[in-house]
Amino acid sequence: MMQDQWVVVGLDNGGNKNNATVLEPSGKFLVDSMVETPSRVLEGADVAVEALALAFDGILKRTGVARERVRAVGFDSPGPASADGVISSRGSTNFAHESWRNFDYRSALEKKLGLPAIYNNDGNAAALYAHYQCYGPAGDSRSSVAAIVGTGLGGGVIEKGRIVKGGNGFAGELGHVHIPMDGLLGEGQPVPVCNCGFVGDVEAIASLTAIEVNLLPYWLPRFEGHELGRIESISEAAKLVRSYGEKGDPLARKIFEQQAMAIGRLFTVASRFTDPDAYFVGGGVAETTPEFREWFLAKVRENTSLEEEQEETATFALVEDLDMAGARGAALAALEAVREGGA
Repeated sequence: MMQDQWVVVGLDNGGNKNNATVLEPSGKFLVDSMVETPSRVLEGADVAVEALALAFDGILKRTGVARERVRAVGFDSPGPASADGVISSRGSTNFAHESWRNFDYRSALEKKLGLPAIYNNDGNAAALYAHYQCYGPAGDSRSSVAAIVGTGLGGGVIEKGRIVKGGNGFAGELGHVHIPMDGLLGEGQPVPVCNCGFVGDVEAIASLTAIEVNLLPYWLPRFEGHELGRIESISEAAKLVRSYGEKGDPLARKIFEQQAMAIGRLFTVASRFTDPDAYFVGGGVAETTPEFREWFLAKVRENTSLEEEQEETATFALVEDLDMAGARGAALAALEAVREGGA
């Protein structure tokens, strides 16, 4: 690596940890593992900005990159936030501290570091990384959608290699797209309600919260004597469902089959709306045993209704390296901004 070559830094700001990476213009990442530091977001906005600055300094020290070589920094965080990185007036789960409301996160970090800062929500950043991981340089001419299953359901829409943000930054909020429930729900299963207040959206089925609130309470009585029913806390039981799914447990597979159906129906909507080249699935199901992840992806594809022409060309894949996807996607967005003269 030439010592005078410029680079960009990517920072993934999570509820507990920050992860950081450095990216060369060639597309080479200078770290191949997680580099984590405390995010301290629960302590308020000013403390969190300081923590991100420490993550920035730490990754430069680790990679031996001089600060003056950094052209821009890309960073992501959980939403909701505007396209320009202003946190929602109502805050969020991770940004519960009062100081976060209407906080201009991007400008604050830009001022702290003295460098251009490019903001994306974490779902968009992960989607961008998945896109270029799949297509490489050809990603500039391709489109994709990604559904990231976690506590909620995040996602992103990529068009010709660029994140689609929309007028207010809410494009790609795939978890809150309404989907048909006919044929998805079991007999007598209530139509699920999402934390956002929507009834029958994707996140109300395909998320860890949905397992706890909507799915496990329905399926447990139908599997009398199941081990998960002996766990006092439904929240703790929900966290174990994936491990049971890996073993082929019938109850767990029923739950994950419903989640796969929900994502498939979401992708069906996407196929008519953006007609993407690729459909990516990320989250806990991507970080599990090969048999289970392939089973889940096959169920998603089985429940995605495409036109014949789309069937012949569509790619379905899992988001790899998910723990690093946010920082790497944030760095890719920063690299794009530098190349376009926006940073």
